Amino acid sequence: MSSLPKWGVVSTIKADTTAILNFAAHHLDLGAHRIHIYLDADCPQAREALQGHPRCNVILTDDGYWAERRRRPDAHQVRQTMNATRAYRRRPGVDWLAHIDVDEFLWPARPIAEQLSDLPDDAPTARVRPIEALAPLPGDDTSRTWFKGCAPRQNIRNRQTEQIYPTYGAHLNGGFLSHVTGKIFVRTGTKGLNFRIHNAFLDAEQIPNDFELSQTQLCHFHAPSWEDWQRAYRYRLESGSYRPALKASGSNATTMNDLFSLIEADGGDTALRTFYDEVCTASPDLRARLEEHDLLHRISLDLDAKRARHFPNYG
Repeated sequence: MSSLPKWGVVSTIKADTTAILNFAAHHLDLGAHRIHIYLDADCPQAREALQGHPRCNVILTDDGYWAERRRRPDAHQVRQTMNATRAYRRRPGVDWLAHIDVDEFLWPARPIAEQLSDLPDDAPTARVRPIEALAPLPGDDTSRTWFKGCAPRQNIRNRQTEQIYPTYGAHLNGGFLSHVTGKIFVRTGTKGLNFRIHNAFLDAEQIPNDFELSQTQLCHFHAPSWEDWQRAYRYRLESGSYRPALKASGSNATTMNDLFSLIEADGGDTALRTFYDEVCTASPDLRARLEEHDLLHRISLDLDAKRARHFPNYG
């Protein structure tokens, strides 16, 4: 009987020590054989902790790092894909490598290595579908997080979204503020492969994603609280996941940039808060509508315990 494949993750991160070590500890706990972290900004305490762990590889992408690559790209998306591609090509130490972000956590129903082992020998990639965190209400048990899901098929997703989110559903893809596409595991060892955020390319052609890890979800903390969302909002609107260049989502041809600009023009921060409360908060009404479509999830990631277990000297 052949041994199970080894898997790992790669991520380009700009965050505080707790967030970085939570991300690493969670995936180590799941059985990741290698964690490759490229620090987009230095975090000395996290860097020291990662350097001390035998299954973690941490690289500070400082001026010297980018000087060797001619220049530092202005767009963080380009830096992410360049770093992921570099990790893939430089003996990543695993059979499968997933490129995910610091606010994304794999959540398998059974071991990821077993799921990867079930794939055909010629499967180049395997997609993991996301669920998006909902903000808790005052008094909620915060040891577990409510998540919303969405249907993989676009026609079903559009219909359900308009039913679940009556005010804004026609302008949202699955009710998500971020991606519904998910992220991919890529089988290592293919020369010339290039990572993108949600796909991989070979010889300038996108590699078909014909396989999914249907027993794994990607828990995405894109807007886990009003305060967190507001801290990232302006950057996302100008350069990130709501930037003007991205295509429209939802059943109507409205980009996220246009939608938020219209909401702000109509009522400023108050209108944005109304939007957030309807779409991103775990209200009883929203939970009931999600549950009706089997799109409601509640998960305890227990990140503090995992961080203490894998990085005991760093809280």
